[in-house]
Amino acid sequence: MGNILSDIQAKYRQGSICLKFIYINIGVFLFTYIVNLIFLLFNARPSLWGWFELPADIMLFLRQPWSIISYMFMHANLLHLAFNMLWLWAFGRLFLIFFSSRHFRGVYFFGGLCGGLLYILSYNVFPYFSNAVSSAMMVGASASILAITVAVAVREPEYQVNFMFIGRVKLMYVALIMVIADVMLITSQNAGGHIAHLGGALAGWWFAAALNKGYDVTAWINNLISWTMKQWSRLTESKKPKMEVHYGKHQDDYDYNARKKAQSDEIDRILDKLKQSGYDSLTAEEKKRLFDAGRK
Repeated sequence: MGNILSDIQAKYRQGSICLKFIYINIGVFLFTYIVNLIFLLFNARPSLWGWFELPADIMLFLRQPWSIISYMFMHANLLHLAFNMLWLWAFGRLFLIFFSSRHFRGVYFFGGLCGGLLYILSYNVFPYFSNAVSSAMMVGASASILAITVAVAVREPEYQVNFMFIGRVKLMYVALIMVIADVMLITSQNAGGHIAHLGGALAGWWFAAALNKGYDVTAWINNLISWTMKQWSRLTESKKPKMEVHYGKHQDDYDYNARKKAQSDEIDRILDKLKQSGYDSLTAEEKKRLFDAGRK
């Protein structure tokens, strides 16, 4: 078991930013599944999901604002997770051909934020969703993944990808078909998910279009993440016991011991001279040193 965990950790550290996000999504899914399974076995009412799902109700969202981030790493079931991770792996690697790892991180969060906010806004603005707003909850990385997909399509619209049973299709058509499908399914049972997809698609287009003009709309996200990680690193380091090292004190001790040894050696030399040649052979300075040493 230890070797398996070590291998996973090694692959995580060595992997691309895309692979790291896949590992995080899988890890979050396994953790929430195991905890909820334990709750179920003990007939416990509380569910971990409720704390991290994104609610459509504004008042409930204000009580758990972190859900605008946490929801984009959670998935309803294994099939939901598998489909999203395969899509993220395919288009995430493609994204990294044309953009940086820092851009990947920023677009993932930017797409999730835009998708989540559009979902909340739509459920509270359109009367069609009025009966569902109090109970609607959302999870999934789809908005973030669609942002990554659309960003690549805007950057390289003529680039072709190969689909099984279909053949090679230009990226601009892949993105267009996905957006049209989400618009057509906006009133379906999974309306919240499709609305979030559209928010993610908008974020991806916004990012790529702005970057072509020299402006990175995700820079503030990356700066915030870097600052947070830096503060967390400082906090964890401050809690670790530190060995006190007083360089000045050590240097003083070294100098003191060196002086004491030199004085001791000088007295020994004077005493040897005294034994061999007598007191009169000593110089005035030597007599004084011997006298001072005798007083200590």
